[in-house]
Amino acid sequence: MHKAIKVRLYPTNEQAQKLSQVMGCARWWYNYALNLCNETYKATGKGLTQIALNKHLPKLKKEEDTLWLKDCYSQVLQSATLNLTKAFRNFFEGRAKYPKFKSYGGKQSCQYPQSVLIIDNCLKIPQLGLVKASIHRIFEGEIKTVTVSKTPTGKYFASILFETEQDFPEVTITGKVCGIDLGIKDFAIVNDGEKTSKYANPRQIKKHEKNLARKQQKLARKKKGSKNRERASKLVAKVHEHTSNARHDFLHKLSRKIVNGNQVVVVEKLNIKGMVRNHCLAKAISDVGWGTFINYLDYKLKLHGGLLLEIDRWFPSSKTCSNCLYQMSEMPLDVREWTCPSCGTVHDRDENASKNIRAEGIRIIQTDGIAVSASGGTVRPKGGRKSVLRHEPVKDEAYTIPLG
Repeated sequence: MHKAIKVRLYPTNEQAQKLSQVMGCARWWYNYALNLCNETYKATGKGLTQIALNKHLPKLKKEEDTLWLKDCYSQVLQSATLNLTKAFRNFFEGRAKYPKFKSYGGKQSCQYPQSVLIIDNCLKIPQLGLVKASIHRIFEGEIKTVTVSKTPTGKYFASILFETEQDFPEVTITGKVCGIDLGIKDFAIVNDGEKTSKYANPRQIKKHEKNLARKQQKLARKKKGSKNRERASKLVAKVHEHTSNARHDFLHKLSRKIVNGNQVVVVEKLNIKGMVRNHCLAKAISDVGWGTFINYLDYKLKLHGGLLLEIDRWFPSSKTCSNCLYQMSEMPLDVREWTCPSCGTVHDRDENASKNIRAEGIRIIQTDGIAVSASGGTVRPKGGRKSVLRHEPVKDEAYTIPLG
């Protein structure tokens, strides 16, 4: 099993200069190899393998125009080749778009696949020596790769990947089950069967958009290539970084709170890429970070023996009465409260959706032949679709679900 941590680096001026050179060499070689693949494909109709690309490196190091490649750690360049071949593989298998050239103004990074050690509060990196780091925790196991990156604000980070023997624990469903309806006005509406909790959307972009617009306007007035423009660009990057950090802080804290209080979390499988095509809601949807939040829930639940269950996005959670299961024919987005024509129950749209999502999650687990226990008792949903199980389990015990 692989685990990774991200730590802050504090290199000296000499180490920072060397890192910039290494990152520049890695970026140049990646772009050169990508161009070589493109030209080879146009000429022959075939691509180049990782071995074929690496064979060009010794020749380039001997040529007068590219002698500076000798100063770069060889494993860094070979890692760039590996990343390029992975990018092509992901493209051909439909997981990503076609590889793009890396720009000088984009993210700067380099990867060390070996020979990196942790000594006290420092990282020992080839050609750099001991680099001061803020290491908050270490996993037991072998260090596989270390990726050093530089942010637009000038900060250095290292992502350390460990190979550990620890595996995810088996899921034993004995705790609470909650359903979450994600929204824009309220970020998350959580129902655990006893109460419904609403968590407001922090709207990070709206908080900082005036400050960002002011700094971007100042940046646009600076002469290209000047030191003033470089300083103004850093100020803009700091606003973006602060917004991103605040968003991730909120998502981490909320996901941790939900995972600590529940063992099974049920959410809707959202088509976020399709939703952002709506130009009226694209900015707000991109700001909330639903996809990141679900990822945080997933890995935190796995680490603690929990389960994240995603139900079908076409499930009518908003227009189904959680009390009598009556389903409305339509439910426009502007309708926030509605009354059930069958039983007369007045529903808050989002609260009703969270109840139905939770009930549907329990139904799915039960139809798979697994008894869901909450607080020692068998859970039977009052709402949602009817379960195909017509009897209570013989033993009121928790079964295990192996993570595959």
